[in-house]
Parts: sequence; C-alpha cells; structure tokens
Amino acid sequence: MKKIELLAPAGSFEKAKIAFMYGADCVYIGTPNLSLRSRSEVNDNDLVKIVEYAHNHGKKVNVAMNIYAWDDNYEEIKKQAKMLDDLRVDGIIMSDGGVVDCVREYAPNTPIHISTQANTVSYHTCNFWKKNGASRVILGRELNKKQIKDIMDNKPKDLEIEMFIHGAICFAYSGRCFLSEYLAKRNGNLGDCAQSCRWAYNLYVEETNKPGNLMPVEYDEKGTYIFSSKDLCLINELPEIIDMGIDSLKIEGRLKTEYYLASVVSVYRNAIDDYQKAPKNYNSEKYIKELEKVKTRGLTTFYFNDRENQDIQDYGGHQYNMQYEFGGIIIEDLGNKVLIEIRNKLSVGDTLELLVPYELEPIEFKIDKLWNDETLEEIETVNPGKANQKVILEIPRNKISKFEKDWILRRKK
Repeated sequence: MKKIELLAPAGSFEKAKIAFMYGADCVYIGTPNLSLRSRSEVNDNDLVKIVEYAHNHGKKVNVAMNIYAWDDNYEEIKKQAKMLDDLRVDGIIMSDGGVVDCVREYAPNTPIHISTQANTVSYHTCNFWKKNGASRVILGRELNKKQIKDIMDNKPKDLEIEMFIHGAICFAYSGRCFLSEYLAKRNGNLGDCAQSCRWAYNLYVEETNKPGNLMPVEYDEKGTYIFSSKDLCLINELPEIIDMGIDSLKIEGRLKTEYYLASVVSVYRNAIDDYQKAPKNYNSEKYIKELEKVKTRGLTTFYFNDRENQDIQDYGGHQYNMQYEFGGIIIEDLGNKVLIEIRNKLSVGDTLELLVPYELEPIEFKIDKLWNDETLEEIETVNPGKANQKVILEIPRNKISKFEKDWILRRKK
C-alpha cells in the first residue's frame, strides 16, 4: 500500500507539536484574518515556528487561506503568500478563485490545495482546478463512497485527493453558510462563525383556522437543536477509504484542546498503521472504544455509505462528554514522580489514563498521592484555580521507564 498522510488540525504551536507527537504526518494551520477560524491563536511568527519545527522533524505544514475574500483582504493575502513561499510551506489551502489567482502570482513555488469550501463534488471540477494550478483537492463532505471512487478513477493522475474522516460537520453545503451573518452579524465565510446551527431553537406552528394562535413544537425544555449536526466518524470505513487510494485523511478541529487532538490523532494513527500492516485483521471496535471517550456529540458516517442517511442531526445539542475529560499534561519527569499542568480538578482516588504516543491502549492508574508543586506537601485535591496550575503525582512505571514532556492525561469522571 502507498503511504497515506494523516492530516491533523493545529490551532497553536503547542497543539501542532502534540499532533506530530501523537502521529500526524502533517498539520493544517491558519491566521485569524485569512483562514476560517478567527479565534485561532496562530500569528505570522507562529507560522514560522511551526513550519521550521515540522520540517526539522520530517513533518509537513499546510496553511489555510480559505476565506471568501473582500477586495480589502488582498494586501494581507499578498504579504502572507510571499512569506509562505519563502518558508516553503507544503501547501496553501484556498477556496476563492481570486485568492488562488493571487497566490499563483505571489507564491509561485508553493503547492495549491483547494479547500472543501470550494464544494468539489465531481471529477469534472477536479479537472478544472488541476488546469488552474491545483496539486490537491479537498473533497466536499456531501459525497458518498461511490461518488468518491468515481472521482478517484477519473481525476488527473497527478492530482492529490484529501478528504475529511473525523470531526464537526457544518449544517451548510461544505461550510458555505450565511446563517451566522444573518443572525449574529458574524461572517462564517471570513472565519467568524457564531455557530448559529448549534443554538437551541423554539418552533411554533400556527393553526390554519386561528391566525396568531401559535402551538409550540417541543423537544425538551431547552428547545430543539434542529440544525446541529453530529460529528463525522469514518473509522469503520477506513479500509475502504485507504483502498480507494486517497492521499490524505483529514481530522477537523483547529480550536479543539490538546487532549482532543492527542486522543483522536492517536486512534487514527494506530488504525491506519494496523490496517496497512495486516488488512485482514482490521477490527474497528477497539478504535471506536477510544473515540467514544473523547466525543462531544453523537457520531455519524454522514453520506459516505448512504445518500439517504437520516442519522445526521444531534437534536439533543450535546457538547460535552459524561465519562472523561482532560486531566492534564506532563511538564517534567522527576524520576520517581511526574510534574503535570492540570486542566480539571484532580483528587486522590481519581482514575487517570496516560495517552502514550503510537500506543492505542492508554495506561490506566489511580492517584494514590498528590504533592503541591511548590511546598512538596501532600494534598488531597487540586483545582485549576490559577493559570498553569501544576501538581506532582506518581504514574506506574511497569511499562514505561521515562515519561515525556507534553504527554496527555485523561481523567475518568
């Protein structure tokens, strides 16, 4: 089998490092003004740091410049395109034809990747983008597997294909939505989406013979999350996708936590490697078990298996996990103890799981003792009451002799 790229989101330099540590071959990033994440923490200096770090470690970086640009965006686009060309980034992701044209001029040495926002759902459109300089197309998420296979069979041979395999799905057609702009004056196509599709809505039906008499259509006391989609998960379908010859498998979530990144990237890294080593032994159950620990909404295969699939909407509006949460991140191995930076309350007796890079099964253990990181006194509990709150604890060393900085800890609730 050919080498297939696992592509992970990175909303900061630290998140990029963790994505690489847990198995990503490439990350995609973007600055707030020019990518579709206005709350991204990445600035131009971070772009430089992330690209240099990645290339020094044999990894890749794609940069999103995928807004639908107004004319007054183009000076910044030209400036960033020149910088990215000098940095030799591995691809610039775009959806606007004007931006593509500008990048071809100002970053002539950089591969052009066409964003999922461009709604590519046919090999005819793939042909168009190839003729206009693209080296890769990111498919629209509305395609089923037969349509994807048709594209793979008929696209230009040297055009790479990337597709989403995990993460949030936008209610709109490949993310092209004006709902946020209409309701909240925040333009999703410029990276400032208010996620209006995730809001609870109250519906009323007007009786035909009684104008003005409104009867509520109720789901529960919170309203009805009629626009909120479940999250995409194609772990079961991974063998079919790999066998199709897809070049890059993409995980959504540039604004998700380091914990989410480490967990999901690790699962897909192990799943891809396991299938490519022993295709006949592939069993998705163990991967699903791990993904269930980090899901924030229901999971769906969207249209991949069935264009008529109705199991898409998350009417309950869930955005949390009842079983697990981010426990902390290792700062330093102290020999017989470990210094961690906590993300949620930890107490003696809590069950934690240590996520080890390239290992699917986490190391589970109970907290027997906690120590204050400054006074070294034993304590019973610690709360994230201040920034960068730290604590010292012990982790069993029966499997691993040394724990690395930035390894992630998960807390069982």
